[in-house]
Amino acid sequence: MADRWEYRVIYVDPRGRISSEGVEFVRQSGENRTGFVKRYLDTLGDEGWEVTALHPLIRTESSYIILKRGKVAAAATSSAEGEG
Repeated sequence: MADRWEYRVIYVDPRGRISSEGVEFVRQSGENRTGFVKRYLDTLGDEGWEVTALHPLIRTESSYIILKRGKVAAAATSSAEGEG
């Protein structure tokens, strides 16, 4: 188990937009909203991220999703990306 963590916060907009660390992801034409979010989370899961919290924003029907992964997983992912 990792002693140190890194975190990522993503903003999910009900219109089909995800924003994370200054990068925007937009839902494809015809793609349903839950499928879009699942596809995005599956991609992050493959990189070692796991959802740790969900913070709904009631007024706007949007939410923040907080993810974390161990620093060791982050280093391994960076190393693998550098080899390719």
